[in-house]
Amino acid sequence: MPMPKIHALVVDDEWNMRNLLRIYLTKSGFQVSEASNGHEALALIEQQPFDLILLDIMMSGMDGWEVCKRIRKTSQTPILMLTARTETKDKVQGLNMGADDYLVKPFEPEELIARAFALLRRSSMADATEIRPAAIVYQDLQIDPDARQVMVKDQMIELTPKEFDLLRFLAQNPNRAFTREICLDQVWGSDYFGDTRTVDTHVKNIREKLRATGLSYVPIQTVWGVGYKFHPVEDSK
Repeated sequence: MPMPKIHALVVDDEWNMRNLLRIYLTKSGFQVSEASNGHEALALIEQQPFDLILLDIMMSGMDGWEVCKRIRKTSQTPILMLTARTETKDKVQGLNMGADDYLVKPFEPEELIARAFALLRRSSMADATEIRPAAIVYQDLQIDPDARQVMVKDQMIELTPKEFDLLRFLAQNPNRAFTREICLDQVWGSDYFGDTRTVDTHVKNIREKLRATGLSYVPIQTVWGVGYKFHPVEDSK
């Protein structure tokens, strides 16, 4: 029997940010509900339990600090506060009101997901042994970060460790173009001093291995003058 998904509530008065957070969390296996303001969030929390709350601070009407304070009167659900403000006093204020962590916008998807899982591991609401990164699935392509396996339909693809890490990095950030330098930093590490053509070679190898399975569409695209992106849906012609 499959385990239930971790249910996260995203609270932000900007639709674009809610949509972005929903995409990041859904790709990592979360079930996501949304609220566009503090009153809507509190109403949802009264109706059902959540495993995690991502709460924007600077909202019109009731701000995130007030929402956090009210949540803490009845619930110990982990709260990750999001804000564009970087002042230490704002972070301290949020933590003093009961927030568990604080993330400054703009942020990288990997950091958001890592912090979310870290909060769940620290909370009494989720057992760390039960929290696993969800498989990334695009049509016939499935990437399992936990098992470090790539499947096309029922066929396993043999990738080198760096090929897998590069494919996973791009797939976890769909439709975002990355320079070769960023790919090197994310996959090989900031202390790697090799040539950026290393990325080209690995992308070429990944594409060839995916095509060899008969996959009709290989989702790693070249962005001329920039680098590469993972584009999961073939454009209609």
